[in-house]
Amino acid sequence: MQNDLSKLIISSFAEIAKDKGIDRDLLLSILEDVFRTMIRKTYETDDAFEVILNADRGEIQILHVQEVVPEEELTDPVAEITLEKAQKIDPDIELYDELAQEIKIEDFGRRAVMMARQQLAQRIREIEKDNIYEDYTDRVGEIILGDVYQVRHNKDILVNHNGVELLLPKNEQIYKDRYRKGDTIRAVVTGVHMRNGNPSVIISRTSELFLERLFENEIPEVFDGIIELKRIARAPGDRSKVAVVSHDERVDPVGACVGMKGVRIHAIVRELQNENIDVINFTPDKVEFIKRSLQPAEVVKVELDEEGNKANVLVPADEVSKAIGKGGVNIRLASKLTECEIDVYREVEEEDDIDLSEFEEDFGADVIKQLHDIGCDTARSVLEMNEAELVSRTNGEIDEDLAKKIIEVIRYEFDEEG
Repeated sequence: MQNDLSKLIISSFAEIAKDKGIDRDLLLSILEDVFRTMIRKTYETDDAFEVILNADRGEIQILHVQEVVPEEELTDPVAEITLEKAQKIDPDIELYDELAQEIKIEDFGRRAVMMARQQLAQRIREIEKDNIYEDYTDRVGEIILGDVYQVRHNKDILVNHNGVELLLPKNEQIYKDRYRKGDTIRAVVTGVHMRNGNPSVIISRTSELFLERLFENEIPEVFDGIIELKRIARAPGDRSKVAVVSHDERVDPVGACVGMKGVRIHAIVRELQNENIDVINFTPDKVEFIKRSLQPAEVVKVELDEEGNKANVLVPADEVSKAIGKGGVNIRLASKLTECEIDVYREVEEEDDIDLSEFEEDFGADVIKQLHDIGCDTARSVLEMNEAELVSRTNGEIDEDLAKKIIEVIRYEFDEEG
């Protein structure tokens, strides 16, 4: 019975430890700690006991070692035994010898054994959690491939990766993403946190780091360090801008990233739900860098302030919408990429147009600023849009009635001049 029970305990937890990747020596140390705890609960101390583990044979041996003393010198019945009692066990034993008796596991009682097994299971779970935390902390910045096994009501997604639960929060998903249970998902590990003693591994598909890793996976020159990604700006699912530089003058960084007929960049675009990716040559010349960052729009002129933190950019009248982009995404990403606040103005002949600041008394400074923000700095640039476009481009900050009034007042001003 002793051997059967000890073998059952060791073999069952050795199998669990193996599955969880727990070191053999660590498992033996945990087993000893658990059994010493069981001994202390029974005898209040474990000083007089030896725990011998033989994992190869699947055996646990617990020895109670007591010193043989005269009855009048007995002070500690756990660590000492009288000569009379000792000789009943071993007739040849003498005073001040040590008597070792084996204690059977079942002698501790069914409840104590159950508690020992529970404690052992708990210790293994704690080690597993620590291992997960350390493993995925080392994997921060690495792309993983997992399977969706739950989509929560709040749209957070739980992903199974080699038996470990990873969390893809809603705000880390591309807004075009649609996943169901069983789908394969690719994302980058961005962080690991301990919450209530449990490791929480966070993954992301909107992180700029995800785009960077995709470039490394798809473009050998980036992976090898020949091409460096200097800066990245993303509007996940809509548009990204990536500034690149080559450390080999024979390699065109933009051409290498795009690939023959765009094959390399298209693989990344598909993964990102058709997110447009502008790959541009990085340059330390800030004026030139701003021009490149506003592509696909053509830039006529860039004026930087003294600190180099703000730029006024002049573009042809028919290029304003390209420079601003849908919902302002292009200018927003260009500002982030260049680390410079960019304002776009259209190229006009002043005698044929009227500066919008002339209408501040009619519409107020806030409205003039809203018009400037959507690329309208002159009266004719406003008249190139209809009322619905003004409402849409300003995200409703200018309503239909105000849009109608603006257009009517500006038209009247041109009619007066005529």
